[in-house]
Amino acid sequence: MSRASPPRRSPLPPQDCNLARAFALIGDRWTLLILRSALYGVRRFDDFAAELGAPRTVLADRLKRLTAAGLLARRDYREPGRRARPEYWLTPKSAALRLPFVALTQWSDAWLGELRPPPVAVCSRANGEALRVALVDAAGREVEASQQRLTLSARGATGAEALG
Repeated sequence: MSRASPPRRSPLPPQDCNLARAFALIGDRWTLLILRSALYGVRRFDDFAAELGAPRTVLADRLKRLTAAGLLARRDYREPGRRARPEYWLTPKSAALRLPFVALTQWSDAWLGELRPPPVAVCSRANGEALRVALVDAAGREVEASQQRLTLSARGATGAEALG
């Protein structure tokens, strides 16, 4: 029985791949940690600095980049008797990262959790049950990995129409 040789290239060159673009935008350690904290509700520079331990220059640079990319919105706040300072709020673009961040959390619970219970879970407000991320079809039915295939759009097609 002969085995098919493994692919020598990805089905889509990195320069044409939106996942590669996302990695280029948010893929460094400090950016991911800032977005994680922002998704938990952290908004102020000093709070990010205290939570993450990032060098202040690195933190300032990443917040500037995230703001320029439309992932955070900078708004000033003022405490009584103090100067105005910025807060960094999620935008719809960054709030949409909640799903992939929850998926990554569930992956790390399964593969890096050392058989301990997960430290945090996303639960339904209606019934309190834990939720999980899954790929579903248009009718909302979960599709198991063995039944999934990667299909290239006409824009990304390189000769193969479907993979997997």
